[in-house]
Amino acid sequence: MLREILGILTGVSLALTVWRWALHRRFPLHLPECGAAGDACPGITFLKPLKGADEATKDCLRSWLAQSYPGPAQFLFGVASGDDPVCAAVRDLLAEFPHVDAQLILCPQNLGANRKVSTLRQLESLSKYPLLMISDADARVSPHFAASIASLCRKDVGLVNCFYRLANPATLAMRWEAIAVNADFWTHVLQAATVKRIDFALGAVMTVPASELAAIGGFAALSDYLADDYQLGQRIAARGRKIMLAPAVVDCWEPPMGWGAVWRHQLRWARTIRVCQPGPFFVSIINNAGVWPLMLLAVSLRGPAWAVALGLVALATRIGTAQQQLARMTQDRSYGRFWWLVPVKDVLDVVIWAAAFWGNHVEWRGERYRIIAGGQLVRV
Repeated sequence: MLREILGILTGVSLALTVWRWALHRRFPLHLPECGAAGDACPGITFLKPLKGADEATKDCLRSWLAQSYPGPAQFLFGVASGDDPVCAAVRDLLAEFPHVDAQLILCPQNLGANRKVSTLRQLESLSKYPLLMISDADARVSPHFAASIASLCRKDVGLVNCFYRLANPATLAMRWEAIAVNADFWTHVLQAATVKRIDFALGAVMTVPASELAAIGGFAALSDYLADDYQLGQRIAARGRKIMLAPAVVDCWEPPMGWGAVWRHQLRWARTIRVCQPGPFFVSIINNAGVWPLMLLAVSLRGPAWAVALGLVALATRIGTAQQQLARMTQDRSYGRFWWLVPVKDVLDVVIWAAAFWGNHVEWRGERYRIIAGGQLVRV
């Protein structure tokens, strides 16, 4: 009986894997970026909440100041403390780009449990233009990125976001996370978008009309939530506005992380999703395309040929499709030698999935929080 159940779960996960693979082939990822003409580009304010700096921070921030945006643009870099090391990097960049409308803004007020949103609240009132682009400090983009995204902001669109990739997996643990981000996450988003209308946002870069943000109560409405990107997308979608996935890809540059740091990152992500979408998160274990064939093979070493054949086909399909999705997202085929990390990642995902139900605490930006009903944060 156990073998038959595992056979069914393996078959279902195999079908879901092939579905995701087909969707990744159809989505127009990495299309050449092209923006609208200058008179068609609305004025845009770039909001950058910052905390801390590493060796990649200055290059990431420089990529934004170097944007070839044909319309008026304003850059607001927010930081909670003047002693933060990121301030020196920003001041150097302001001197490097003296003709750009850019400011470093101190945001010392504590306006809610989410410190990132607290900074955004203090930047919000200083923005000049009708379009807002909010991005993480570790995001690096091409020179025409902003113009390309702005060209998608039509009247029926309430938010434009795009996929992101882990650009520098410097350790083995980060290679594990790269499979989660660069192979699985974006294809799961595509899968979700075929089932229902997109009602969430992806936080690396989000572009929203200032009028839409004001209509949901501004950043103040998100002050006490961990998943501020999810909450922003939910509120905008609830107003009947369309949320778009752009074909552009953002590079995220992380400092080198070991297994412990990556584990805490993945666990925070899992607990966030579990709180925001408890039902879909619970059944998401069925979509684990590596663990079910491994379990089927484990109980079928001396079992019927159909079970062994199904397990091997499903496992090979999982590894092969993950490698193709990685290669397409990263435009790099060097991940092939780490094929064995795909089933390892799937086994670890089961542990993370279970651990997401064992507690409500997360570590984020160096602080510890408890997540309560609805995804709100309480600082511990």
